[in-house]
Amino acid sequence: MGITEEVLRASRQHAADFDLKTLSTAPAPRLAVLACMDSRLTVEQILGLRIGEAHIIRNAGGIATEDALRSLIISHHVMGTQEFMVINHTDCGMLRFEDADLSRRLREQTGEPSATPAHFHAFKDLKSNLLQQVARIRSHPYLRNISTRGFIYDVKIGTLEEVIADAAHREQQSA
Repeated sequence: MGITEEVLRASRQHAADFDLKTLSTAPAPRLAVLACMDSRLTVEQILGLRIGEAHIIRNAGGIATEDALRSLIISHHVMGTQEFMVINHTDCGMLRFEDADLSRRLREQTGEPSATPAHFHAFKDLKSNLLQQVARIRSHPYLRNISTRGFIYDVKIGTLEEVIADAAHREQQSA
C-alpha cells in the first residue's frame, strides 16, 4: 500500500471524528504566517497556536512570491488579519542549489524545456533572504500598513529568533 492510501485511511478516520465545523474562516488572533514548506516546521506548534488560529501560507523557502502575496492580501483585506510573520529556517534546502543549475539539470533529465517556473528562488544567505521577503511584503501597496516581522527557526534546537533589518546590517558591518 502506498503512502497516499495510508493517509486517505487516516483522513477517513479524521472525518469520522471531526469536531472543528464551528471554526471561523477568519483566524481569531488575526495572524497570517508565511513559512517554508519544510516538514520539520510545525508552524502551529512552534507558535503555540491551535488549528484555526492563523492563516498559514507555505512554499519552498517561505518566499513572498506573487501567489504568497495574493494570499496575504486576501488574508488581510477579506479575512481581517492584522499581523504577518515570515518564518525561514536553518538547514533549508533552498540553500543547496542555484536556480540556473536546477533548471539545467531538469532540462537534461527530462529532455524538455519549461517556461514555468521562471525562478526557483534559491538563496545563499538565510538572513538576507528573510529580510528580502519581509521587505517585499512591506513594500506591496496593498500591504504597506501591516505589521510584518521576520523570524528564523532553528530546526536543531527549536528556537525562533527575530531578524531585524538594522541588526542584520550591524552584523554585516562588524564582520
